[in-house]
Amino acid sequence: MPACAITDQANVSALVKFHKLAFERGVKPIVGADVWIAESGEDRDPTRLTLLCQNRTGFKNLLKMASVAYLEGFYFKPRIDKELLTAFNEGLVCLSGCVSSEFSRALLRGHGSENELKEAMEVAGWFSKLFGDRYFIEIMNNGVEIQRLQLQAATDVSRRLGIPLVATSDTHYVDPDDAEAQDVM
Repeated sequence: MPACAITDQANVSALVKFHKLAFERGVKPIVGADVWIAESGEDRDPTRLTLLCQNRTGFKNLLKMASVAYLEGFYFKPRIDKELLTAFNEGLVCLSGCVSSEFSRALLRGHGSENELKEAMEVAGWFSKLFGDRYFIEIMNNGVEIQRLQLQAATDVSRRLGIPLVATSDTHYVDPDDAEAQDVM
């Protein structure tokens, strides 16, 4: 059965319809969220992380974190922190995130130099310790140079730490005409 994912916090209200329509068409829905992680309430430069529900517990935990993100962590964007992630990670699969993730930013600061690889390995190590075999290093190639640079360095970290890679696509809308609606959302 093919799979597709919905990973945007703002689309949780459309989840029931998505789930039903996917199953009717023989597609296994994967529910998750592309979340913003902030170090503190004053963090003005949060990073990204992809969380996917593995089971009902993961779905409940994702909803708890999304609620906290909107009700308590909102500062221009709904945000969570690592403390919340630690408390509610059960039943969730974690992908290291796009080029705006903590992991990728560490890689890209020096274009894969040994110091940045060390920092990125520490970041990946923290998430790997928390999620175990539910943590994957995310790579993508939409023809964007920054993604190519991240992909090369991420592959190196994956090999060194034995963390599996997962290929994704940084897609936020289907038609170019939807760009404005995505920005507003």
